[in-house]
Amino acid sequence: MLKPEILDPQGQAVQRALPRLGFEGISDVRQGKRFELEVDGPVDEAALARIRDLAESFLANTVIEDFTVRVDEVAEAAK
Repeated sequence: MLKPEILDPQGQAVQRALPRLGFEGISDVRQGKRFELEVDGPVDEAALARIRDLAESFLANTVIEDFTVRVDEVAEAAK
């Protein structure tokens, strides 16, 4: 996500369009990007540390963006 002090013209355009589309009560919109990574093996603290390092050094432009690493559990499909 862009840092709060960075202008977000795309988010502002979406915010201005929302009332015309019937969506009221939205006071701010910020746009961003998302990467989804599938990890082989357990997602332990060591794996999360490596992923945070990957995000900070390669995926995010930390001059203008903040990032969050989060784990979503994926249920195994029923057989």
